[in-house]
Amino acid sequence: MFHYMLIFMAYHGSRWIPLSQRFKFQVVNALFVVVVLAPQLFVMGRPKSSRYCRQPLLNNLATSVALSIIASGFSVTFTLMDPVHQSLWAAFHVFGLLSCGHGLSTIILTLTAEACARTTPELYYMSVALTVTSTFSTGFFMVRGGLWLTKRQGDKQKQGETKRSSCHLIPFF
Repeated sequence: MFHYMLIFMAYHGSRWIPLSQRFKFQVVNALFVVVVLAPQLFVMGRPKSSRYCRQPLLNNLATSVALSIIASGFSVTFTLMDPVHQSLWAAFHVFGLLSCGHGLSTIILTLTAEACARTTPELYYMSVALTVTSTFSTGFFMVRGGLWLTKRQGDKQKQGETKRSSCHLIPFF
């Protein structure tokens, strides 16, 4: 789920920068992607990571690397496009659902992989870090979604009040 948050931050962070000056933001975006990808690739390349672990943590980490690369592509695309096309938004939300599913599976795999802390410690602790970031990201979007629903419900109530009150303003002849 933290992949979705990466794109969310890149999109909303770049909106206040004029389109002609977003190259500077792209540099920051690239540095952030390196900070996210470097530890994952380092742990994947470690010889201890290929040892036997009962849970498929290495496959999960490979999926996380793939999702991180896709997220970096989305974040670059979203910061370069000013009106974002509707089909790209749809693909982004499908990616968000995949990222959410990956985050939930990471949490489940990590919670059931305590024995892997002895056999593949780097892989296990990377999985713990991904679990923490996924939990934080999921909490963030749950709060944000709740606030969005609350605001939307308030907007519907205001619309109903204005419709009812405007009816009283129409003079009857």
